[in-house]
Amino acid sequence: MIDLSVQIGPLTLKNPVMTASGTFGYADEFVDFCDLNEIGGIITKTVTPQPRAGNAPRRIVELPYGMLNSIGLPNVGIENFILEKMPFLQTLKTHIFINVAGTDEEGFAYCVCRLEDVAGISGYELNYSCPNVKHGTSFSSDARIAERVTRNVRKVTARPVIVKLTPNVTSIAEIGRACENGGADAVSAINTVVGMSVDIKTRKPRLSTIIGGYSGPAIKPIALAKVFELAQNLSIPVIAIGGIACAGDALEFLVAGATAFQVGTVNFHEPNATMKIKKDLEFYCQKNNIVKLMDIVGSIQL
Repeated sequence: MIDLSVQIGPLTLKNPVMTASGTFGYADEFVDFCDLNEIGGIITKTVTPQPRAGNAPRRIVELPYGMLNSIGLPNVGIENFILEKMPFLQTLKTHIFINVAGTDEEGFAYCVCRLEDVAGISGYELNYSCPNVKHGTSFSSDARIAERVTRNVRKVTARPVIVKLTPNVTSIAEIGRACENGGADAVSAINTVVGMSVDIKTRKPRLSTIIGGYSGPAIKPIALAKVFELAQNLSIPVIAIGGIACAGDALEFLVAGATAFQVGTVNFHEPNATMKIKKDLEFYCQKNNIVKLMDIVGSIQL
């Protein structure tokens, strides 16, 4: 038997495969494509204190090596989320992490407080790093703010707290250390890279917001470098995100120091990607006589 389990704070995930917020909806959209209970952890679409309509179209542009988006965190709001989305999530037999965001520092703690009495939640992911909303990245571009907001959330919950970081900073390690000092159990990285696309026929930006977040295979080398930097400087787990489309991609991040990883953009065109990656990880371990997957975490030879 291959042991794929990993440890995130006090939680043991059955495997390191997680879903990236914003690419897996509220999970019920994928029930016909994969066994949701076999995923190590499901991270929901971002929820905010109040409902959000998101940005005006056009807000998604498909590019040759990835996707540019400026969705703007559309969601039903925390109250409707509890009433409409949690009942299904509570039926699942895997770890459920609720991704939350606020328009100000208090918004994060507010959402977590509202969710504290709701059953079926394993932990939270704090979205400090969305580039598509006003002030979306300010929470993870200033170490003092990142530490303060994390500490405020830590005060209101005993559940595990993951902080999602942006790559669009001078030192991601500095921000990561601030979140660790604030009480985070783990960090996830990276969120999308700021990007832009122009229609040469109309000479206009393809996104209504001009710039947006770029994700997909092209950002994997950037994400790998940031994850390695974080793993070298933090004592808490790092959860990798960025261009992971197959088991080989995931293994690169694990070897570089990630404890777990999130599958994102690939879900849009391969909705069973999580299951395929999990199966291929097992095959890799069998082929290489690896009994416990955690043995390869951080095993990079420098």
